[in-house]
Amino acid sequence: MEGQGEDVRLGANKYRERQPIGTAAQTQDTKDYKEPPAAPLVEPAELTSWSFYRAGIAEFVATFLFLYITVLTVMGVAKSSTKCSTVGIQGIAWAFGGMIFALVYCTAGISGGHINPAVTFGLFLARKLSLIRAVFYMIMQCLGAICGAAVVKSFQKTQYERLGGGANTVSSGYSKSSGLGAEIVGTFVLVYTVFSATDAKRNARDSHVPILAPLPIGFAVFLVHLATIPVTGTGINPARSLGAALIYNKDQAWDDHWIFWLGPFIGAALAALYHQIVIRAIPFKSK
Repeated sequence: MEGQGEDVRLGANKYRERQPIGTAAQTQDTKDYKEPPAAPLVEPAELTSWSFYRAGIAEFVATFLFLYITVLTVMGVAKSSTKCSTVGIQGIAWAFGGMIFALVYCTAGISGGHINPAVTFGLFLARKLSLIRAVFYMIMQCLGAICGAAVVKSFQKTQYERLGGGANTVSSGYSKSSGLGAEIVGTFVLVYTVFSATDAKRNARDSHVPILAPLPIGFAVFLVHLATIPVTGTGINPARSLGAALIYNKDQAWDDHWIFWLGPFIGAALAALYHQIVIRAIPFKSK
């Protein structure tokens, strides 16, 4: 028995934890990554920089293309009497997720590839960009979405108005609170994925893993659409909801429109707080 006890002690000393866990992980003096500095709340110098306006243009074009492809897909499914002859809900989900994957990949190096006011709002709360840039992005995203939906309507005005124009509404059988909850949770999934996929700490420590940030973001959009299309048509993007509602411009598109702004903004705020305070514990780290 004494020999066995000695073996246990030797084993415990030989095979120690190689990486601290829990609160011990926060007491390390050295970092293998560099935390990006917090963006200033207001940065007037941005207004004189071409890169600032270039980023806004990139957000406009990306959101324009996003609405153009996705609303056309929705209209193609809606006009068919049988879903078996169309791409169906799965195809709609793939259109939204696939476009986000492609557009984030294209614009990430220019504007960050937000393409969504809720994503911009969450990143602003985490001090990833200034208030001026956040407001400018949201305006450009909304304008791009309106133009994208308008182009789709110009192709088929009669069918566009008859089939609902891809506007988000709470489906019959669901309450407004259910729709709001679906938008909050869906946006939380998306924005939490954005934070995780672009985290400086993850990128440094998992650099041996060939992860492409737009891929999990696009896949999160795809999965959320599969889950919530039957409930709200899936907003989780106020610009997308505004563009379709404004161009369709019928009472049914505006009745529940507040849900598609309030829900995504609440979900984005919760995701930002969860990632920054709970996951990264940034306010609690020693200086």
